[in-house]
Amino acid sequence: MDIIRRGLVYLRPYWRLAAGAFISMLIVTATNLYVPQVIQQLIDDGIEARNWDGIIWATVILFGLALIRGVFSFTNTYWSAESSQGIAFDLRNEIFEKLENLSFSFHDTHQTGKLMTRTTSDVENVRTFFAQGLLQLVSALITFIGSIVILLLTDWRLALAVLTTLPVIIGIFVYLFSRMGPLFGEVQRMLGKLNTILQENISGIRVVKSFTAEPFELGRYRDQNEALYQQNINVARYFSTGFPTVFLLSNIGTLIVIWYGGSLVISDELQLGQLIAFNSYLAYLLNPIFQIGGLSQQLSSATASGNRLFEIIDTEVEITSPANPIPITNDSPGHLSFENVTFSYQGSDSNVLTNVSFEAHPGQTVALLGSTGSGKSSIVNLIPRFYDVTDGRVTIDGHPVQDYDLNMLRQQVGSCLQEVTLRSGTIRDNICFGKPDATDEEIIEAAKIAQAHEFIMQQPSGYDTQVGERGSGLSGGQRQRVAIARVLLVHPRIIIFDDSMSALDAETEQELKSALQPFLENHTAIIIAQRISTVVSADQILVIENGEIIARGTHSELLESSGIYQDIVKSQLEEEPA
Repeated sequence: MDIIRRGLVYLRPYWRLAAGAFISMLIVTATNLYVPQVIQQLIDDGIEARNWDGIIWATVILFGLALIRGVFSFTNTYWSAESSQGIAFDLRNEIFEKLENLSFSFHDTHQTGKLMTRTTSDVENVRTFFAQGLLQLVSALITFIGSIVILLLTDWRLALAVLTTLPVIIGIFVYLFSRMGPLFGEVQRMLGKLNTILQENISGIRVVKSFTAEPFELGRYRDQNEALYQQNINVARYFSTGFPTVFLLSNIGTLIVIWYGGSLVISDELQLGQLIAFNSYLAYLLNPIFQIGGLSQQLSSATASGNRLFEIIDTEVEITSPANPIPITNDSPGHLSFENVTFSYQGSDSNVLTNVSFEAHPGQTVALLGSTGSGKSSIVNLIPRFYDVTDGRVTIDGHPVQDYDLNMLRQQVGSCLQEVTLRSGTIRDNICFGKPDATDEEIIEAAKIAQAHEFIMQQPSGYDTQVGERGSGLSGGQRQRVAIARVLLVHPRIIIFDDSMSALDAETEQELKSALQPFLENHTAIIIAQRISTVVSADQILVIENGEIIARGTHSELLESSGIYQDIVKSQLEEEPA
């Protein structure tokens, strides 16, 4: 099984714990197989022979075996649990790291709820299998084979009679297992959908309530929960049909032992103790089959979960650093150039950008203006290599962005987005997210430029005020200013403002622009905005439509040369309410 083969790779760092658990399992299994032999001696050499020494000696041996079994059952359980927790620890870390490194195109096509399911319940399913299922499976196989050998050595005639039911029982379990894999894969897929609905509603609860959409969302969740319930019932139906049949066949085997074995005892061809031991080994023979049948559910679930986990782990990271990157430092000028850039999203046949070309020199501010969906955000996403161009080049200081180390590149390209994401924690933690070792003076300076210092000092604990998950407790404009301070603190050479002032009032926006002006003298700035007031002072304004630059120039130049720009200005600046 692929899940076992690949899982053992993660077990290597914990091989001492795994070896201890395995040896403990072998000892427990050996004691279990030896117990019927002692009972046989107790009956034949002790009770039947009325020999107290034989009874006492067999009793002492049974007590010793029980003690050994208890000790090594503990070490088996404890060490296997510890090693499996190590597997889960490494899997969670690797999957989280992989999700962090995968490109935006992967996250564009995978729902958050499903990814959460993979990093939680799928990892736990794999861990549970390696904590319990794998050793139990090995123990069951050893017990099964050992019981067959002992049965044949005890009385081959009786053993062959009993083993006639075995192929049918094994066939039933093979059939059940072949059906369980796809069923459990579907269960995990449905669970991922359910988690997606849950995640969407928790993160967007304000939208749900504002539109009084609670009944609709409740119905959507109930429908998906009903589908998951029905799928689990389908799984249970297979087990409830197969196991009674197996129990019936096992009871037939017991009847064969009682009837045929009893006749052999009566005819003095078999001792009573041997018959009792034989019946015990018959139980040892059938119990592993039942155990393997029960483990088939766990193995099917773990296989489905493992396939989903390894699907993420095996996903190729599309955007990586080159083998020999060109160094980029804080002293790099930050000269940005787009050269005939064409771009389309993965899986799409249409271009989002077509032959886009422009330059932004250090100290310059370039503004992108256009309607929603015109391609403005796609342009700025290519600068830090959130995506790679389909054709053409994006260069910084004359070198394609693909030639730079990815981490160094993104440290020199700061992005202030319209949709602000803040972490739970203090305002200070959020501002110094990109520079954890920043001093108080640096944090305050960045906050002052971002026009955030004043409202921060009005908070109950100032910079140490807890903002809550996703920045709850702050207004939209306050969150945007904290996000701007976060970028300014790291002093990137190129700064992108992607509609990041949309929640600010006109007065605050003007104060922020005035404070930013001296800061941006040595930086390259790209501004995306819907309002003319935000871009009017830019050194170059690019008007974007359908992924193409249809006009460019300063505010005054575009007022003279671009009819579309004139229409935008007229609609925003000249149409005053009566």
